[in-house]
Formats: sequence, structure tokens, C-alpha cells
Amino acid sequence: MIQTTELDSYLSLLRNSLGSLTQNEREEITREIKAHIRDSVEQSKSSVEAVLARLGPAEELAAQYRDGLLIRRASRSVSPPLLLRATLRLTTKGFSGIVVFFAAIFGYAIGGGFVLEAVAKCIFPGHTGVWVNDGDLVMSGTTLTKYIPQPPAHEILGWWYVPLTLALGSLLLMITTLIIRNMLRASKYVQSKLSP
Repeated sequence: MIQTTELDSYLSLLRNSLGSLTQNEREEITREIKAHIRDSVEQSKSSVEAVLARLGPAEELAAQYRDGLLIRRASRSVSPPLLLRATLRLTTKGFSGIVVFFAAIFGYAIGGGFVLEAVAKCIFPGHTGVWVNDGDLVMSGTTLTKYIPQPPAHEILGWWYVPLTLALGSLLLMITTLIIRNMLRASKYVQSKLSP
């Protein structure tokens, strides 16, 4: 059994750097790293110091574990705040993370805008909808241009605007969530293949 002060201080620093995780998760990760260090020392006949140097600073190792757990949780979740946090964390890992983050922002903004339009039609029925005025098609509401219809204009969809925008917004939110979850799973898979 390997017992060194350097190993104990490394594991203690690792445990403390995993502060945002639950106590069980921190202990499990610490046991896993300790077993990895022990096995590496026994198999390669390296010193504890050499194995710790290969692992890198405890704070960086903890950050990798925190990122991995966040991405794993988000890839199974439907919570937009959790998904956005994970995609924001993914932006630090490369260009594909940046693309996923902006796609998430765009998808949630447009989907949420359509849902907001459905609600706005119920509150401001005379100012939210789709009108035809002198051959021009005009859509107006809270998230688009303010258009106050003039007398020759007539509304096309009427109250059908509410279920259509609600359905379209909900569909966009759902599709965005599914795309983000799949991209997070794919990024987790790619990173696991790239890591040594």
C-alpha cells in the first residue's frame, strides 16, 4: 500500500476542488484516482511523484471531472438552464462547442418568442397577429415589429394565431433541446476517444 504525504495532500486538494459535487461523488472520484495512482505505481514501477506529474494539477483534474459530470447530467436532462450551462462549458473545449452554444441560444430565443407571441395574442389581440395590408403580409407582436393595423388591413389567422404560434414555439424548444442533448452526448463520446 502506498502512503505518502504528497499523495494525501494531492487527494485532499482534489477533493476540495470538487466542491460543487455531492459528498458521495467527491469520495468516489477520490477513490478512483487513488486506485489509479496505486495501480500506475505498481505496474510501471514509477514513483508517486511521476504519476502525479502525469495526472497534472489537482485543480485541473477536478475541473475535468466537474465538466464531465455537468455534460453527462445535461445530456439526460430537458432543463434549458442546465443545458445552456453545459453548452457554455463546452465552448471552452473548441469551435464545435461555440456552434452548439449559439444554436442553443438561437433555438431557445426563437421558440420562446413564438410562445410569448401566443400569450401576447391573448392579452393584446388587436396588436398581435398576421395582417394583410395593401398586398403586404405583416406579422406583429411582442417579439417582432410593432404594427398597429389600419382600417384596410385584415387579420388572416385570427385566434388560430394562438395555437399555431404555441405549437411552433413548443416544437422549436423541443427540437432545440433534443439537438443540444445529442450534441452533448456526441461531444462526450469524442472527448473520451481523444483522451489518452
